[in-house]
Amino acid sequence: MSLRVLSLGRYIVMLPIIAILLASVLLTAFEAVAFVMAMIEIVQAPSFSLKAAKALAVGLIEVVDVFLIAITMYLIGLSLYVLFVDDTLPLPSWLKVRDLDDLKANLVSLVIVVLAVMFLREAVAWSSSGDILSFAAALALMIAALVWFLAVKGKTIPSVRQVQAESGSTDPQSPQSSGRPPDRV
Repeated sequence: MSLRVLSLGRYIVMLPIIAILLASVLLTAFEAVAFVMAMIEIVQAPSFSLKAAKALAVGLIEVVDVFLIAITMYLIGLSLYVLFVDDTLPLPSWLKVRDLDDLKANLVSLVIVVLAVMFLREAVAWSSSGDILSFAAALALMIAALVWFLAVKGKTIPSVRQVQAESGSTDPQSPQSSGRPPDRV
């Protein structure tokens, strides 16, 4: 009886999975609406100055940053579902998660990308008055620590060749060999 209860306990993880997936959808929708509203504002009152171009570039980079965070949340939700509820869910080979260490490695890899986008946003918006070198050094130290964490754990981001080897594909145009997820119908 108690083993059955413990076995069914894995479904308790559905609560955070649903919350994470819902947060991902809401964040994506919110940012998409914010992006459309900003584009409407730009079209209604266009400005072709260097300052306006920089502001547009920074705004677009921030949009990418928020979408990356939403995608990260989605991938975490999917990974938790696969780990705790249904490991038969068909996923592309680049998203296979065998244990919590794989999930952490995926999360750390995505955090590195978000940090790089954060630096890019600051670099584009930088004026000579700010201290961008200290910011860059702090981010570089964080990224180095995260890469070290991945190396110590023995988890690396799979290369395209590794994905090809795992999927058995040698066709450079196939979705599996390009590192992209396969098209779903």
